[in-house]
Amino acid sequence: MRTAEFRRELRAWLDGHDLAPGDDHGLDAQVAQLARVRRALWEADWMRYGWPREVGGLGGPGVLRAVLGEEVASRDLAEPGIWSMVEVLVPTLIDYAPPALAAEMVPRLLSGREQWCQGFSEPGSGSDLASLSTRAVRDNGGDWVVSGQKVWTSLAQYAARCVLLARTGGPGHDGISAFFVDMDSPGITVRPLRTMHGVDEFAEVFLDEVRVPGERLLGAPGDGWKLAMDLLPHERSTCFWHRIAHLHSRLDRLLADGCEPDAGALGAAWLDLHTARCRSALTQRALAEGGRLGPETSVDKILLATAEQRLFDTARDLLPGTVELTDEGAWRTEYLYSRAATIYGGTAEIQRNIAARRLLDLGKE
Repeated sequence: MRTAEFRRELRAWLDGHDLAPGDDHGLDAQVAQLARVRRALWEADWMRYGWPREVGGLGGPGVLRAVLGEEVASRDLAEPGIWSMVEVLVPTLIDYAPPALAAEMVPRLLSGREQWCQGFSEPGSGSDLASLSTRAVRDNGGDWVVSGQKVWTSLAQYAARCVLLARTGGPGHDGISAFFVDMDSPGITVRPLRTMHGVDEFAEVFLDEVRVPGERLLGAPGDGWKLAMDLLPHERSTCFWHRIAHLHSRLDRLLADGCEPDAGALGAAWLDLHTARCRSALTQRALAEGGRLGPETSVDKILLATAEQRLFDTARDLLPGTVELTDEGAWRTEYLYSRAATIYGGTAEIQRNIAARRLLDLGKE
């Protein structure tokens, strides 16, 4: 199906089906709404376009998934961050899991039956992923026994599965492997973390001699770093396209909420968003042409974080008191969340270092 035709028919279908969320905007409600929307879109086949038939999809270019997520984000049907986790985790499973495992598991996530999480960061290794210390040891029966701690694991308290990195060898990149872990396995403890915007979106995950079947290894032993490097560009591709659509809807809401007229500030916010969207469009085009994404997606991350913080700074300035003088409300919550835009998914400093070293060849200093 052509992109324009897909968008037209999708919009008509969404116009005829009420998937709007209720009045409860808490995290429990957001996760339940996410499952509801995915289930409805799966049953109507929209959620299946752009994914391989081997995992329950209907084929077609990946750009169809970008269009679907854009429409969902623009209509506020699901929170874009948790919606877009499929764009990170499903390609990873398709590329690294045994085909039978991917065929069994992927439809569970796409259809809303399950939520998954990603166990990468640790208390002592956030952006420095190569220093992670969670360890997996293979026993005589071929299973793996995993012990350690993860942190900043998004939605771990809701997740049925986790794509987990653990050290199976010596220090450095080559000693890291990846696993697909059932979150109800004995030995796993999840403790949600309350962030400054008042939502328990993240969690600590403790693993105490957790047994993982040998067939749940993703790729080969030592493939964890390669998997992570393949996963991160996906995090910054279609996911960002969805996020930018969401931010454009927030700019529209800022105008609708009767903000103080300031053409310069509003124009600057729009320009940052438009710049991020143009850069993201190039990334979408590269994906559509079958290209592999690399360090250039760090530019996408820098531009998106800049645009997000500019937008909510503008909202704070043009809606006096909305952020500072209220204890709740969408503008306050999203403003506080935007403070982390230069931290999550790789800090702004790390992204600029990647751009300097790997794109501009400026050396290590």
